[in-house]
Amino acid sequence: MWNTFHDAVRPLVEAARDLTPIIAVILFFQEVVLQQPIPNLGDLLAGLLFVLIGLALFVRGLEIGLFPLGEAMAHAFAKKGNVFWLLLFAFLLGFGTTVAEPALIAVAGKAAKVAAEGGVIEHSRMAMADYAFNLRMTVALSVGTAIVLGVLRILSGWPLHLCIMAGYALVVAITYFAPEEIIGIAYDSGGVTTSTITVPLVTALGVGLAASIRGRNPVLDGFGLIAFASLLPMIFVMLYGIVTA
Repeated sequence: MWNTFHDAVRPLVEAARDLTPIIAVILFFQEVVLQQPIPNLGDLLAGLLFVLIGLALFVRGLEIGLFPLGEAMAHAFAKKGNVFWLLLFAFLLGFGTTVAEPALIAVAGKAAKVAAEGGVIEHSRMAMADYAFNLRMTVALSVGTAIVLGVLRILSGWPLHLCIMAGYALVVAITYFAPEEIIGIAYDSGGVTTSTITVPLVTALGVGLAASIRGRNPVLDGFGLIAFASLLPMIFVMLYGIVTA
């Protein structure tokens, strides 16, 4: 009985612990630095409660659902021994999770609005929707490609640091040719792809795959897919800006 209660309450306690520093910072600057009362205190408390419950449920869902699912599928693909289906699954996993990323949807919509206000695109609902959609598809394709490259790295044993160094060298080189208005969006796109949906499944895939292949170490080889998922969107979005300029 106690163990069941403890397992149920533990995610809430851990979520509260993680949120405490953020709340403390806000309260300190609001009360000590700005010396102003907290606006809409009731709404703020309700929002914090929703965040607490949502974060606890999300983390618990990862533990009992997404992580085991990703690792199980990685084991199954490794046992099947068909590289084509493994790479296809890796691409579709990266593409599908990125398209569904709330952070990417928000950033793409904001980028479209700013681009319209800045005269980069036509100031119309359709033009902004097309811009946001194309940006999301570009980033999703880049993440799908990134996960494929990450899986190939695990299969082939390529050194991670050399891959990342070469990738960022390419990012710097393309930056010189990309339109100025797309560079900031491209760099931010690398960050928003590694968020709530993409990270758990991709991490589970990498660790499960490395654990299933003889000669691979899950600690050394299983991680690094997220680094590819952060790197490739910068390259793809800048190339998109160059092509459409």
